Amino acid sequence: MRIAVFSAKKYERTILDKLNEKHGHDLVYFETPLEVGTAPLAMGFPVVSVFVNDSVDRNVLKQIATGGTKLVATRSTGFNHIDVEAAKELSIRIVRVTDYSPNSVAEFAVGLLLALNRKIPRAYNRTREGNFELDGLMGFDLVGRTVAVIGTGKIGTIFARIMAGFGCTVIGFDMYHSPEFERIGGRYVEAEGLEEADVISLHCPLTPQTHHIINARTLARMKRGALLINTSRGGLVDTEAAIDALKSGQLGGIAIDVYEQEAGLFFRDLSSTIIPDDVIQRLVSFPNVILTGHQAFFTREALETILNTTLVSISDFAAGRPLANEIDAS
Repeated sequence: MRIAVFSAKKYERTILDKLNEKHGHDLVYFETPLEVGTAPLAMGFPVVSVFVNDSVDRNVLKQIATGGTKLVATRSTGFNHIDVEAAKELSIRIVRVTDYSPNSVAEFAVGLLLALNRKIPRAYNRTREGNFELDGLMGFDLVGRTVAVIGTGKIGTIFARIMAGFGCTVIGFDMYHSPEFERIGGRYVEAEGLEEADVISLHCPLTPQTHHIINARTLARMKRGALLINTSRGGLVDTEAAIDALKSGQLGGIAIDVYEQEAGLFFRDLSSTIIPDDVIQRLVSFPNVILTGHQAFFTREALETILNTTLVSISDFAAGRPLANEIDAS
C-alpha cells in the first residue's frame, strides 16, 4: 500500500525501511508536517501517516479525502491533533499507537525532576567555564517528600513506582483508580491534596476537561516552592500562569518536555533564526526552568514499537482485517 509519511525524520526512515521489509508497503517520506498548505502532497495516497504536531483538522481531512485517503495512522498515543469527528464524517479511519514503552517517558520525567531539583544543567554549564562554585546549586532530598501524580495510567504508575523507590510519599489524582498504583503505596486524594505535594508530575491525556488543568487557581493552591514536571501534553499547563507563579516564587521550578504552542517550534532546528514566540522566550530565561523538545518518548525500544505498530495497523487495513488500534469517534 502507498503511504505518505509526514514529519518523517532521518532516524524514523532508517527504522521504518528495515521494519517495512516484511510488510512491503510503498513508503514516501515528507519531512514537512501535514497541514493545510502541504495537504496536496497526500493526493493519491490511500494512507497518510502523521506525528503529534501535524495538523489533521477538518480542512486538511477534506483535502486528503478528496485525494483518496482512507486511513490516517498517527505515530503517537495522543490524537488531539486529529479531528476525529470530521474523519468519521469523511469515512476516513484513524489508528494510533496505544502502547509503546511507558518506561521511556516515566524515566525521562524522573530525569527532569533530578536535573531541576539538583540544578544539574546549571552545574554543567558552570564547570565547562571553569567555575566550580556551589553557591546557587542547592537542592533537596527526595526521600520523605510528597510527589503528586496527575494521571495514573501506565506511565504515571511507572513514574510513581520509581518515586516510591526514592522513598517518596506518592499521591494520585485520577477519575479512575489504578489497583497497581495503590499496590505500590499510592494514595488517591481530592483536589485539596495538591497542597501536600513537593513535586507535581503530569501524566494525563489532553482533553477539553484537562486543558489548562494547571492554571492560576491550581498553582496558587500548591505548596509554595513546589516543582512541576510535564512530559505529557503542553496544553495541560497554562504557560502564562506558570510564568507568573515562577516570578512570584510560588512555583519553585518547572521542567517540561512539551509546550502548548510547540507545533511551530519542536522537531525543527531554529538555532539560526529569531524565534517569534515571546512566551517560550520568557520561559527559558528563568534559571529554574528546564525545557526539552518533546523527547521523553525517544528511546530505541519505544521508537521501534511505535513504528512497528503503525505498519501492522496499515497492513491490517490493507488486508481488510479488524483494526486493533482504531480510534472510535462514537
